[in-house]
Amino acid sequence: MLNLKMVSRQFTRLFRTSSIRPSHEPEGFPGANLPLDIQNRYKLTAIFILFFGSGLAIPFLLVRYHLKKEV
Repeated sequence: MLNLKMVSRQFTRLFRTSSIRPSHEPEGFPGANLPLDIQNRYKLTAIFILFFGSGLAIPFLLVRYHLKKEV
């Protein structure tokens, strides 16, 4: 009975430590797998403004182009 108790304790301890999965960051820090640098906040802000600003401005620029276009 004592042997079974020891085996079950050892099994649960080994299972608990082996069931925890390591993180998926290959280099070990968050943002390492992103295509842009997130360490420089001003550069990141400029990239976000250009990316989202261009997507927001395109419909307005197209409407202006079509209204100015001569038929």
